[in-house]
Amino acid sequence: MTPTRDGLAPRLTAAGLAWLDAALAEAAAPDDGAWELRFAAAGRHVGQDAADDARFLLLECAGAGPAVLTRLYRQGTGAERRAVLLALPALVPGPEAVPLIEDALRANDTRLVAAAVGPYAATHLDPHAWRHAVLKCLFTKVPVDRVAGLAKRAEGDGELARMLGDFAAERSAAGRPVPAGLHRVLALTGLES
Repeated sequence: MTPTRDGLAPRLTAAGLAWLDAALAEAAAPDDGAWELRFAAAGRHVGQDAADDARFLLLECAGAGPAVLTRLYRQGTGAERRAVLLALPALVPGPEAVPLIEDALRANDTRLVAAAVGPYAATHLDPHAWRHAVLKCLFTKVPVDRVAGLAKRAEGDGELARMLGDFAAERSAAGRPVPAGLHRVLALTGLES
């Protein structure tokens, strides 16, 4: 669900709400990048639990496009990067931000990996990259429930089934447990042996 100011307001203190309103006013100002400092400071003013939503509202209000999102992602902390990734489906209709998803999937930060496998990845990652994203989730213990469009994309995917089988065999041969989510994804392919 897309965050709204009214939906976020009850979760904020009076000071947090005043800060958010001032930040949104700055973000709406034409050709003024001052709001980007507010983007970075959101967690300190609205709390970590509301920071992703506040950052989304700032990005939306500023009309942030791929260039701004890329800059904020590259310069940001893990929390700021996660907020950018979560905002992609609403702000970038095309594949221009795929490099951000690919970067997040190379990270070992499970919060970034979980954000990277959302609806934007489901729509824009090519099959090869998407399969590796699923395996990354299994390897890093990110629940496969976080993978948007999993059932649709996994259905009938023989290459994904092969990769999952190889991963399971490697884990078993090494005496390591096979992640429970692997069997679920393999069943979704419809090609379980």
